[in-house]
Amino acid sequence: MAGRERMASMDAAWLQMEEPANLMMITAVLWFDGAVDLERLRAVVRERLVERYPRFRQRVVPGPLGAPHWEDAPDFELEEHLSTLRVPESAGRAGLEALVGDWLGVPLERSRPLWHFHLVRGAPGGDVLLARLHHCIADGIALARVLLSLTDPVDAGAVPETWDESQEAVTPSEPERRPGAPGWLRFARGARSALRKGAEMVREPILAGDLVREGAKGAAALGKLLVLPPDPRSPLRGPLGPRKVAAWSEPIELERVKAVGRTLGGTVNDVLLTAVTGALRRYLATRDAPLEDVHALVPVNLRPMDVPVPRELGNRFGVVFLRLPVHLAEPRRRLREVAKRMEHLKRSPEAVVTSGVLELLGRTPAALERAVVDVMGTKASLVATNVPGPRQPVSLAGSRLKGLTFWVPQAGHVGLGVSLFSYSGQVTVGVASDASRVPDPGALVAAFQEELDALATMAP
Repeated sequence: MAGRERMASMDAAWLQMEEPANLMMITAVLWFDGAVDLERLRAVVRERLVERYPRFRQRVVPGPLGAPHWEDAPDFELEEHLSTLRVPESAGRAGLEALVGDWLGVPLERSRPLWHFHLVRGAPGGDVLLARLHHCIADGIALARVLLSLTDPVDAGAVPETWDESQEAVTPSEPERRPGAPGWLRFARGARSALRKGAEMVREPILAGDLVREGAKGAAALGKLLVLPPDPRSPLRGPLGPRKVAAWSEPIELERVKAVGRTLGGTVNDVLLTAVTGALRRYLATRDAPLEDVHALVPVNLRPMDVPVPRELGNRFGVVFLRLPVHLAEPRRRLREVAKRMEHLKRSPEAVVTSGVLELLGRTPAALERAVVDVMGTKASLVATNVPGPRQPVSLAGSRLKGLTFWVPQAGHVGLGVSLFSYSGQVTVGVASDASRVPDPGALVAAFQEELDALATMAP
């Protein structure tokens, strides 16, 4: 690409939010069955990532008046973005989690394109790929799709369950082209269009339901966000430090989660979020903290899922504030309340409104943006993401993918991120946190599994 291209305002918002103790990186950990061929991996990354998506060979530079721009990196070398690490086999899972946690606190090199892949050798069971990508490149759901576009179906005769990324750009749906409609309303129309077309990833709530019917609802939602009180004081909230930690579960059979939902009432997502809520309750109890409801920031995709991710990538999402019923001790009551609150949010324009706010903040001075984001951050205690992946096994560079976990950054000085990623009939829960807020993320992972077990015993 010749010359410079101004960065979109929402993408610039994520660039400006970054601070040393709060990096705006999206991080993925992919683990494989056995070793990964490094040369073959390089070839796949070059062909399907660097050559297909311009952002992966462009760096960020200041433009006129300081506004960030994209420009081709004049000295781009793939080897600077794909390196190898090694953990001693004796370190086991704990050693791998410690390595990932260490890299969660390391910023990406600003003089180069803002991404890096680390191929980790020596991990138990097989090699691991640690991917770190800046949020200004794209939102989490888009980058998950991009990463999975590097894979191939394990069964050569099967129809790939990953997304088709072959086209060069998104063609906007007809409602989005209509002149005169406010930006947030065009977003909502596009989201409804994607829902009607029944795209695979729309089935679970990473894409909200019927987001908005009329403009007045958007104004009401914005007013509601502005007066939302801060979350209660707890060990989950407070100043952040430079050290980050991470942990994740063994894959959990998705059919088991579905069985709980069928028996007790609720979607797969309702069951998983109920287990997250119960895990937070258990964790707070061990810290002698009040068992009060807390809000989770839940990213909501606003990009139609039945079309490829555009080559220019970018951010197109909003967030909703989901109040988790931590105060409820009985798991079945907790599940019913989570389902009720999720259903309400699916019919709210909140996600579209926050998307518009993020876009606006990208055009404001960084100090003002941080102040607004920090105020919004006081209204939540964690970020919770649910990303559905391929339903069938896939491979990357010839090595079978066994599992995957994925975290988006915790903006607004939120110190805890919980991710739920489903793949090939299994789901993995991952926890990434600031060490000064949740120093033992493995305890939350264990509590999640205990809560899921408790729900399962109620649904024989």
